[in-house]
Amino acid sequence: MNVSRKLFWAMAAFIVVMSLTFMLITNAVVRGLLGELTPSSDQEQISALSRTLTEYYDRHGGSWNGVEKLAPGDLLEEVQDSGLILYDVHDRKLAIFGSVAEPMIRGLGVEYRIETNGRDVGSFRYYDPEISVISKVKLGISHGVGFLLIVSAVVFIVDALLAAYWISRRLTSPLRRLVSAIEQIKEGRHGVQVPVTTKDEYGEVASAFNRMSLQLGRAEDARRNLVADVAHELRTPLSIMRGKMDMLQQQGEAIEPEQLLPLQDELIRLTRLVDDLHQLSLAEAGKLSFEFSRTDVRALLEQTLERLLPRAQDAGIAMTLVSQAGSTMIPVDSGRITQVFLNLLTNAVRHTPHGGSIQVILSEVQDAHGRPWLEIAVKDTGTGIAPEHLPNLFDRFYRADASRSRHSGGMGLGLAIAKEFVAAHQGTIEAESSPGEGTTFRVRLPYSREEQA
Repeated sequence: MNVSRKLFWAMAAFIVVMSLTFMLITNAVVRGLLGELTPSSDQEQISALSRTLTEYYDRHGGSWNGVEKLAPGDLLEEVQDSGLILYDVHDRKLAIFGSVAEPMIRGLGVEYRIETNGRDVGSFRYYDPEISVISKVKLGISHGVGFLLIVSAVVFIVDALLAAYWISRRLTSPLRRLVSAIEQIKEGRHGVQVPVTTKDEYGEVASAFNRMSLQLGRAEDARRNLVADVAHELRTPLSIMRGKMDMLQQQGEAIEPEQLLPLQDELIRLTRLVDDLHQLSLAEAGKLSFEFSRTDVRALLEQTLERLLPRAQDAGIAMTLVSQAGSTMIPVDSGRITQVFLNLLTNAVRHTPHGGSIQVILSEVQDAHGRPWLEIAVKDTGTGIAPEHLPNLFDRFYRADASRSRHSGGMGLGLAIAKEFVAAHQGTIEAESSPGEGTTFRVRLPYSREEQA
């Protein structure tokens, strides 16, 4: 049974039970009120009848024998307009008095108990014109109220069931759309979206599903691209190595050491590729170990710039470091964060033409919540990056310049690794660029962080 039917039957059971409960309570209240409706003028007559019958019972030694022989006038003052039926303690009819028909007395009369010495010895049902009017009023009200309750209950139950059916279908319609979308994802159609029509829990679930679906779609695309990129990256050096080895074999001569250098270069590239992929996969899975300690980031940057200074001087590029932050001591993994800066500065040197400059600026900034961050901006005056490439800049194997060879432009894993390393430091990294005006990478690291487990 689906959720819609379960919800409908639960609401239907509740509606029926509450309707029946209301009917029973209303009927009991009405009967109680009608029971209090008695003619006050007949109380003396009723009391006299009770005394007469009690005296007869006592005179005959606690027996009703011969009571049917009593003259009607001994009991009823107005024989023509009243009637009485006498019953023993077991509700068996003993006698009937008066000229009123027995069905009339049974239907419209009022029953009273007969007691003597605190013991119940019988009862009688008494009828007269005033009691008849009151009884008719009671019956009319009782039957009318009963009929109205039944009709009202039926109408209410039918309307309520229709409303319950509509509500159950309405409430579960987002779930049906969600189930349909889940089935499509199950069939391999990643990125399926469901409409978000409300702002309640259903809307939150739909929004979360849409985000998950998009992430699954991006993950599937990344997986396919990764397989294709890895195959492409491996194919090139392997093809070169195979060609070199075939050529060497065909020569049939002794191999000189310098002839093995191209093979060694390709093996080094393969080793770097495998190492970078392994490092990136561990970082993305959160299994890469980090050793955090309070470190002077400015000192790390100075060391990194010194490593790249000869290469920059050969390319005619000026490199400067400017610190505008009061403190540059933050908890970082010095090895990992150095790898991030080294990658950014290497890219800057590679893409900055002769006569250009690279500037590294340290500053203290605050986010929207007032939390302090240490920002490291790496600015170059290079060729810049087109806007359409910026969203994918940190993807694996992505290069803004597709025509650049892997030998001269890297393998497209450095920025992806840098992003994961910065994220592991609970920081952020982003790029700003305009074609022909240079590129700026901004790395933000928090001044304080929780101790790593």
